[in-house]
Amino acid sequence: MQEFLTLAVRLADEAAIAIRSIRAAGFAVETKIDSTPVTVADRQAEALITSGLRAAMPDIPVVAEEEVAAGRITAPSGRYWLVDPLDGTREFAAGRDEFAVCIGLIENGAPILGAVASPAFNELHFGAVGQGAWQRRGELEQKIAARRAPPEGITVFASRHYQDAPELKVCLARHKVAHLTNIGSALKFLRLAEGVADFYPRLGRTMEWDTAAPQAVLEAAGGAVLIRGGKPLRYGKPHWENPDFFAWGLF
Repeated sequence: MQEFLTLAVRLADEAAIAIRSIRAAGFAVETKIDSTPVTVADRQAEALITSGLRAAMPDIPVVAEEEVAAGRITAPSGRYWLVDPLDGTREFAAGRDEFAVCIGLIENGAPILGAVASPAFNELHFGAVGQGAWQRRGELEQKIAARRAPPEGITVFASRHYQDAPELKVCLARHKVAHLTNIGSALKFLRLAEGVADFYPRLGRTMEWDTAAPQAVLEAAGGAVLIRGGKPLRYGKPHWENPDFFAWGLF
């Protein structure tokens, strides 16, 4: 497991460096066939990650967002990588800092490890389920853990782009909410894993490559990601599409 995690961490870090360089130099924004944005940063980061994974571990399939968008479909197997080279492209294109590089490993339908780089913040979160989770900021590395919700109420991190959804208001009305913050990308999972937030409800479309790595980090930190009915969010679904889910801190 350490070999897998070391590889994912290295490639996430290298992709983050590439993305920072592209951001500094300037870039154009294109629109894919599904009306979502894409940039040269998405493509270059994905090429770096997928080539690195395939060179190091050629027997493990790699499923990556831009390859799927281009029609390269890799069938899931018992163990495979899920890659989102630039989660939060809308935030990146808008000049905000809420974007991430996500590399997750799936085994028998469950995320077992992940590495998530936050290029704008020079942060890297990584972990393996059953072994723990860590945060690296610059040269400082520390173990992280989800927290139990405080009695004064939960801190919620929710999607920037679904903040006005009526379903979200109904969901939050069931809980004692002390603080609510709306941000983009996988960073919401990471704030739960760090123990600074308690709940991330996602009542809107996501894809498996969006969630695999940060779910693994959160679960390695003691949290949980559940779908309606209380079952864990699983992988290898048709068209790689997730249902609504609810991410919690210490569960």
